[in-house]
Amino acid sequence: MRLVLASNNAKKLAELKQLLGSVPVELVAQGTLGIGEAAEPFFSFVENALAKARHAAEAAGGAAIADDSGLCVEALGGAPGVISAHFADVQQEPVDRELQRRLQDAANNVKLLAAMRGRSDRRARFVSVLVALRHADDPEPLIAFGRWEGQLLEEPRGEAGFGYDPLLYIPALGRSVAELDAATKNAHSHRALAASAMVGLMRAAWRFD
Repeated sequence: MRLVLASNNAKKLAELKQLLGSVPVELVAQGTLGIGEAAEPFFSFVENALAKARHAAEAAGGAAIADDSGLCVEALGGAPGVISAHFADVQQEPVDRELQRRLQDAANNVKLLAAMRGRSDRRARFVSVLVALRHADDPEPLIAFGRWEGQLLEEPRGEAGFGYDPLLYIPALGRSVAELDAATKNAHSHRALAASAMVGLMRAAWRFD
């Protein structure tokens, strides 16, 4: 089954290809099919993921999956939450999409560190919600959650990963997310937890053997 990923993030595509590898789906990014990105006007990860999945499914005429994820910081009332990817304003938009993502990530991290300056409660979690649809009008969307608890560092650590990975320290692993190798990250991350739950849902509801 072809499953369209409602994202053009190459790193997210690579992660999910590996995490969903045990079910018979061919995961393709929506951009390769000429599908534009959907609006994400909602206040919850679930609503945004569902909107993105329906948009991709309708445009592709088939099954789609969307991830809406972000960082929720206890001391900031859950912020940056659904606006995690665009927490900071980045005025210039380079032609190179990956360069733009790196600039945005760096600006987001700077803004978060500034917001956390002087705060003692540094609890935070990565949250991932995956929504999968067999078609745009599917009345039974599959919804899977993943939460990865940690603590915010006072400065970035590590070179791997993307987004807020250098700032979230995982006490159980003794490292920041950006200090983890891909195999360890994919075994423990919020997206790994959501994907594992999604695999179970797909096998049960979509009758994958």
